Amino acid sequence: MTLLLRKFTLAAGLVLVLLSLPGVAAADSVSQDIVDARQERQIWTTYALSPYLRANNLVALVQSGRVRLTGTVAELAEKDLAEVIATEVTGIQDVDNQIMVQPGFVPAQQTTERSYGEAIDDAAVTLEVRSKLAWSKSLQGLHALIDTTRGRVRLRGVTNSQLAKSLAGWLAETTRGVAAVDNQLTVTGVPVFRPEDNSGQVINDAWITAKVRSTLLYSLSAAADISVSTIGGDVTLTGKAKSGAERALVIELAQTVRGVRSVNLQGYTF
Repeated sequence: MTLLLRKFTLAAGLVLVLLSLPGVAAADSVSQDIVDARQERQIWTTYALSPYLRANNLVALVQSGRVRLTGTVAELAEKDLAEVIATEVTGIQDVDNQIMVQPGFVPAQQTTERSYGEAIDDAAVTLEVRSKLAWSKSLQGLHALIDTTRGRVRLRGVTNSQLAKSLAGWLAETTRGVAAVDNQLTVTGVPVFRPEDNSGQVINDAWITAKVRSTLLYSLSAAADISVSTIGGDVTLTGKAKSGAERALVIELAQTVRGVRSVNLQGYTF
């Protein structure tokens, strides 16, 4: 036996001895348990964020790259969606989809508290409403406190006119995901503009285009099909509206953005 061969033999023997030790085996087991738990958490979080799956109390049990899904849904498409989500998680090699499809299934309400997914949705709505108010040319200096619960938005703070209060309420109402608006803004008649509100903000055509586009995306499901461009503060919209009412809403929303001088609609028809 050569020296090299003896070294490999000794190394192999050492590995076998180490693997036979309880501590090493336990460490490997703990490591795999951590991976399994992380994958289960990732699947659960994605289910919780999905408006199609969050209420179904689906369970994902992961063991060494294999996941078993259980629970009940109302549609086959929901079962398939749950499987696709699990399959896409890094490290998952096989999905045993045991989710039952029961037409007309309505999940039982487990708690009066907001679910994780609902809380994330509400946070997104609050952010979008706050952004629309901040970008409005007629609401400069308005400092509104905004909170959202299950799509119900509450506005608090002070404003200098009834018109500004109404505009803030309308911008909130036209935000996607908003079910109702409780406008508690107080009209004082005193200007609330503060110079620091716009400190460091550069309003140019690129800024206007981005804010108009975002305002439309926050407000309309079809906004992704609308092209926005700006030259010298003059905004041009291109696309096709579903109705005259939708076209009118798009015009109003675009005109509210700070820096917009005019809105060209020749390329935006219905």
